[in-house]
Amino acid sequence: MKTKIKTTSNGPAFRTLRGRRVVVLDQAEYERLREKADEWEPPMPEPDADGNFPAVEALRVSLAWKILRHRRRLGLTQVQLARRASIRPETLNRIEHARKTPTVATVEKIERALTKAEGR
Repeated sequence: MKTKIKTTSNGPAFRTLRGRRVVVLDQAEYERLREKADEWEPPMPEPDADGNFPAVEALRVSLAWKILRHRRRLGLTQVQLARRASIRPETLNRIEHARKTPTVATVEKIERALTKAEGR
């Protein structure tokens, strides 16, 4: 059973479900807020007709997930990690969003910075 919910241009719609007040947002707005909250992760690319993922894009996403999760586990911001790794924050942002394939040297810098931040 689908319920149609009206939203206004003034903001989100509010509903009560099982005694809890919830907010109904447009999906694009939800994704924007999720990314802003730093809970977002880049999605894996779509597989082709044979079920194969594009290798370079899939590797970018896999590396982005590892760096993002490790950084978050340590409680570091992108700027803090970038400074520790001696790379530009913009570079780290592009890597974490899987928009850029980093060099081996850049990955090594990030790994050293994460390891040092862990205290190993």
